[in-house]
Amino acid sequence: MVGKHTEGDQDPVRAVAERLQRRYHERIAGELVLPARPARTASLPEDLAPPVAEALRQRGIEQLYSHQRQAWDRIRAGQHTVVVTPTASGKTLCYNLPVLHEALTGSGKALYLFPTKALAQDQVAELHELNQAGGLGVRAYTFDGDTPGDARKAVRTRGDVVVSNPDMLHQGVLPHHTKWAQLFEQLRYVVVDEMHTYRGVFGSHVANLFRRLRRVCRFYGADPVFIFTSATIANPGELAGRLIGEAGIEAITESGAPAGEKRLLLWNPPVIDPDLGIRASARSQTTRIARLAVRSGLKAILFARSRLMVEVLTKYLKDVFDRDPRRPPRVAAYRGGYLPAERRETERALRGGGVDCVVATSALELGVDIGSLDVAVLNGYPGTIAGTWQRLGRAGRRNRTALGVVVATSEPLDQYMVRNPDFFLGASPEHARIDPDQLLILLDHVRCAAFELPFRQGEQFGGEDLEELLDYLVEQGLLYREGERWHWVADSYPANDVSLRSVSDGNFVVIDTTDGAQRVIAEVDYTAAPMTLYEGAIYMIQARPYQVERLDWEGRKAFVRETRADYYTDAIDYTRLKILERFEGQRGGEAEAAHGEVHLVRRIAGYKKIRYYTHENIGFGDIELPDQEMHTTAAWWTIEPGALEAAFTARHQALDGFLGAAYALHHVAALRLMSEPGDLGRAVGDGDAEWFAVTGPRGRGQIRDASGVERGVEHAERFQPAVFLYDNYPGGVGLSAPLFDQRAAVVADAHELVQGCECGFGCPACVGPVLASEETRGQSPKAAALTVLELLMTGHRAVHLGAGEALQ
Repeated sequence: MVGKHTEGDQDPVRAVAERLQRRYHERIAGELVLPARPARTASLPEDLAPPVAEALRQRGIEQLYSHQRQAWDRIRAGQHTVVVTPTASGKTLCYNLPVLHEALTGSGKALYLFPTKALAQDQVAELHELNQAGGLGVRAYTFDGDTPGDARKAVRTRGDVVVSNPDMLHQGVLPHHTKWAQLFEQLRYVVVDEMHTYRGVFGSHVANLFRRLRRVCRFYGADPVFIFTSATIANPGELAGRLIGEAGIEAITESGAPAGEKRLLLWNPPVIDPDLGIRASARSQTTRIARLAVRSGLKAILFARSRLMVEVLTKYLKDVFDRDPRRPPRVAAYRGGYLPAERRETERALRGGGVDCVVATSALELGVDIGSLDVAVLNGYPGTIAGTWQRLGRAGRRNRTALGVVVATSEPLDQYMVRNPDFFLGASPEHARIDPDQLLILLDHVRCAAFELPFRQGEQFGGEDLEELLDYLVEQGLLYREGERWHWVADSYPANDVSLRSVSDGNFVVIDTTDGAQRVIAEVDYTAAPMTLYEGAIYMIQARPYQVERLDWEGRKAFVRETRADYYTDAIDYTRLKILERFEGQRGGEAEAAHGEVHLVRRIAGYKKIRYYTHENIGFGDIELPDQEMHTTAAWWTIEPGALEAAFTARHQALDGFLGAAYALHHVAALRLMSEPGDLGRAVGDGDAEWFAVTGPRGRGQIRDASGVERGVEHAERFQPAVFLYDNYPGGVGLSAPLFDQRAAVVADAHELVQGCECGFGCPACVGPVLASEETRGQSPKAAALTVLELLMTGHRAVHLGAGEALQ
């Protein structure tokens, strides 16, 4: 349970940390050292089933950590429980002990839910090891999309522990609950691992899923105890309560597990063009740190924020460490889209010490067992403090000393974090927000619940008027009301039409046709396909490039062939919005802010070819794919045309100002809302979907019409740009309303961000990538953005002065 180590084992990690600090001290913006911590233990429970106690002793466990014993006491008392302790602190035993005890002494069953199949397989392996150690005979089975049809009946009828995921519970279990009667009648525990992943739209869906689960359990006379585990978030007890509709759930947050020393460095790449504020790329700094770590004999994990960046970093490191194809690879990539067998092979290689460096997306942020790692390097700030600590926690497992390095990109959030290291090092993690009563999400699950069991008058399901929703479904022909009951009467199967992640169904498969064969080599989810599988795209697997020759959109297939391309491709997309309804608005001076519903159309217009290492654009290509459409909610700001004409000598300067302001507002809003930047989208346009603005290839703002054709900005009939920040999920997930409420603070923060930036004309740390200088444009994009933000601030000040008062 506790890995052995010696002082000598720690020396190489310390040596690398000190070498980085000596050689690159001017790049290190902040440092934190967390000292080693000894274990705090407690005795095994006296009432623990003897076979389980023996299984623990067979595995060398004579005592529990204090948090494990605390969890046992709460769970056995019938309390819903949340355990929030670091990676590799023994959270698994917190729920395995009461579950195994109940299976042996009370014939109670358990349902384990994990967000990924890899985690589920890890847990089944852990249960099997305990089973074998004590000869327990507890039957633990996985039930997911890969479970063979002939094995499913055995899982339903014989499983003491059923290990699954929310999607399978949603579509494969609850709609067929009569087949699962034996599980539900004896269900004592529901284990929800990695609870912090259930936030935003996904968490809102899962909260409704748990409403349905508890409803079915009550039908069978069961009321299971929920056991949650989580990485660090600010509100674990509150989130657990929101997920299951219970108040007063307290979290266990004090870990009794030992921990090795942890060193954290905040790294800011050096400035290479002071006027434009351009820094060396985070890529170059990340690979530099990784090379030093691997050459020093350390095991490293690199986290990148996109699948494309994972492949680029993997290529750069393979070019250094894997030049000889006859030797086993020392560098591996790990991300979504790889086939399950390939991911499992990488996990095994990591556990066995066969890989020195793995480059991953957040897919490895969760608790899959990948053995002992020494160094974690983050290529860019993940967007949240909680996500940063979760990724850094992947190094230093098993009581080893660890080094974490966060390498900042040029984006505003990254630069804010490294310029204000005390904010990051001392700030509380973010709150995980969900909105289970968001109307579209709630209605989806009311449909699913009505299919599973008839609703009765007076029954509760969420915070909205249930009878009103049920009567609406009667009008739609889906339900029939008979007295005090509503029955499902439609032929459709509602769970099939509801995705817990609010994305379209139907993953794409990538088929390799090299040498005339047809072999499936990867799978890509629907939302990522337009940006990665267009014809002409370079699609990479373990840094090996394939070119997409044909995309069958309807058939969800991409046909690729191996290539030797010396470049990678990056898609160019744009978004136009149409305002459908204003929920509320505020006008002050010459500016207006509003909140409402919008219709969004996203088009993937083309792609760039980018050469490795130099990262120069060496060509462009067109993409012809269907538009992606979405209804959502947004907050937006606009300025009267007369005020713009008075403030700017030319429209293109005003357009630059709106694009720069939108960039700053987007990043500041994400920080204020404690959300990830990807949860919000941004756009600049006229609000009627007649035209939208983009930054052109020379850094100048352009406007394009609804078909994407460039139009002259000086000749547009109506020029009143608006900045939109929208919920990046169908129907919205509740971000735009608090954003509108904080509109004045967001604009003021954006102004402070841009004004406080040390660049001369604008840069990626304030207004976005800038390719031209003041001399060639007549006015700098930075100055233009400040003018727009000042006009918006004047509008807010006018409101605060009160009706009829004039600005001095």
